[in-house]
Amino acid sequence: KIQTAGRPIFAPDGKQFIFTVTSVVDDADKKDDFLFSTHIYLGDVASGAYRPLTFGKNSVSAPAWSPDGKSISFVRDLGNKSQVYLLPLAGGEAQAITSIKSGVQNPSWAKQGNAIYYQTSFTLKEFLADSLLNPTHKIPSWSLEKPQRTALSQHAKPNPNGSMAEIRAYLDKNEKDKKAKVINRLQFQEETTTSGEIMLTALYKLDLVPNAKPILVNDPFVRWQDFDELPNGDFIVTMASDTLSHPDRILDNVVVWLHAGTKKALRSKTGFRYSNLSLNDSGTSLAYFESASMGVANPVLHILDLATQMDQTIPYDRVITQLEWSKAGDKIYFTAQDHGAIPLIEYTLSTKSFETRTSMDEGVLGFDVHNQSFVYAKTGISNPSEIYVDQKVFTRLNADWLASRKLAPVVKKTFVNKIGQTIDYWVMKPLDAQSDKKYPVVLEIHGGPTAMWGTGELSMWHEFQYYAAKGMGVVYCNPRGSGGYGSAFMASNVKDWGHGPMADVMQSLNLTIKEGWVDTTRMAVSGGSYAGYLVSWIVGHTNRFKVASSQRGVYELSTFFGEGNASRLVPNYFGGYPWEKQTKSLLASESPLTYVANIKTPLLIFHGENDLRTGVIQSEMLYKSLKQLGREVEYVRHPGASHEISRSGNNRQRIDQMLRTYEFFARYFF
Repeated sequence: KIQTAGRPIFAPDGKQFIFTVTSVVDDADKKDDFLFSTHIYLGDVASGAYRPLTFGKNSVSAPAWSPDGKSISFVRDLGNKSQVYLLPLAGGEAQAITSIKSGVQNPSWAKQGNAIYYQTSFTLKEFLADSLLNPTHKIPSWSLEKPQRTALSQHAKPNPNGSMAEIRAYLDKNEKDKKAKVINRLQFQEETTTSGEIMLTALYKLDLVPNAKPILVNDPFVRWQDFDELPNGDFIVTMASDTLSHPDRILDNVVVWLHAGTKKALRSKTGFRYSNLSLNDSGTSLAYFESASMGVANPVLHILDLATQMDQTIPYDRVITQLEWSKAGDKIYFTAQDHGAIPLIEYTLSTKSFETRTSMDEGVLGFDVHNQSFVYAKTGISNPSEIYVDQKVFTRLNADWLASRKLAPVVKKTFVNKIGQTIDYWVMKPLDAQSDKKYPVVLEIHGGPTAMWGTGELSMWHEFQYYAAKGMGVVYCNPRGSGGYGSAFMASNVKDWGHGPMADVMQSLNLTIKEGWVDTTRMAVSGGSYAGYLVSWIVGHTNRFKVASSQRGVYELSTFFGEGNASRLVPNYFGGYPWEKQTKSLLASESPLTYVANIKTPLLIFHGENDLRTGVIQSEMLYKSLKQLGREVEYVRHPGASHEISRSGNNRQRIDQMLRTYEFFARYFF
């Protein structure tokens, strides 16, 4: 029943704004299944009214105002062939302006409003073979890393009994027909499948005149990771710093200014990369993030004066989630993870001063600013999602539904851990808890490990309230290594994924027990991803829990390096690779599977069958080991599910995972 508001965007005159609303609806084609449905709404600031602009089965995304405020662009989800649509606000139906066979992503308006930029992706082989995509027959300057074979294509007839050229053509056809998957890439693991294909992303400009043809803006071999357009049509771009190495091996990039075929480097530093380029309206200053290519630290926000090259570092050591310029360019506004909240911050460049514009108990999940007026989507304890204008609630997306519901209150508390850090934790007693009774409790742990939980974070709102309504208390905290507390705090679990974070989450539970309402014979611990790791670590080091649930976790760090597409965590956190003697020993000592014989707690293990972020073999190793040991263990695989199952996954599987966890706990609690 929960509806979620997406980022609102003011019209150029500030009188109206658009925002998206995502709902969960019945799947008309599959009984008992559900779909996400996202559509655009229009809000009127003066009247307080809002209404949907789009309808239907196909969700939409990426809404944007035309610079003159007369129309809206958006992407309509058509599977693999999503297209850009224009909707005139004066009346009429939305019309598709693209018909790209590979689909489009990330549309944006040209500064003059006379064109739209969009990106589309295709494989290297498609680009090389297509005379329309590649009329000049360009080839990449970087190596394909295909052993002893440098030719990109063969113009021969496939024949398994023919010449070498014909045999190669036959083998290439087998790849095209999905009979073989040949992998030469380092980064071959996607979210749900493996691929040997090299994907290229091209930027096109489409003039908004009848019968216009898309114009290719960039060389697809020179990868533009981010760009913004200056008022004169020049581009500021981030691109790979190395044009000869395979793209999978390049961690650094550079910022360049492109003008009439010339290229001027603006930022370049070995061991660093740049992202989130954002020009002010006049095109005189550039905001950007600089981050180390290796290691664990927050990106650093900079403001660069393009004329003087004066660079100002903004001293805000947090994960910044969105940034906007003021119209005059004298201020920037941003949201950032901070102590369990996501506040809206105003920074004045001349005085170098910060002002927090929203509560530190809530989360701003998308905003826009017009003059001194703000519109934003916000989550909080009492309501998961509404739109606010200048701190006044504007929508009633969830208010009517919540009027017939009881919500458990959430209380924030703190303690100082053994290394002197202040740890935030939150306690939810069961709904309608009575002072003379004791109740079971669930210790919930977040993933990442750099994620952050708190009352300003939306993803677990429904699950925590559900457990509280079912008679269980909930305790959660941000242990060392979490985001929202600065780079030093975030890096304080480097080479210590187990003992240190365990000490923090257990201390939050111990302090809750001291409140007197917890039944210590009925305690559970649960979490996913890195938290799946920590759950299994905890039950391998203590028998205090009656039951546990570990979801899509990592349990053996050496094999995780080979199996998961998040394998950069291994060198970033443990300082090396599994074949290096010192690192190998550390990975073994930090792997929960090393202590599997100690696990006596009944354990429910989840994993999506197509999850390649952590890799499903991780769960199979843990399950098979516990089963061989004769322990109480149950293993649930969700067919087709990725690592995102509990957030954006199939809604029936999201329900299944939450209810199955509750049912497993109930076997031991009630």
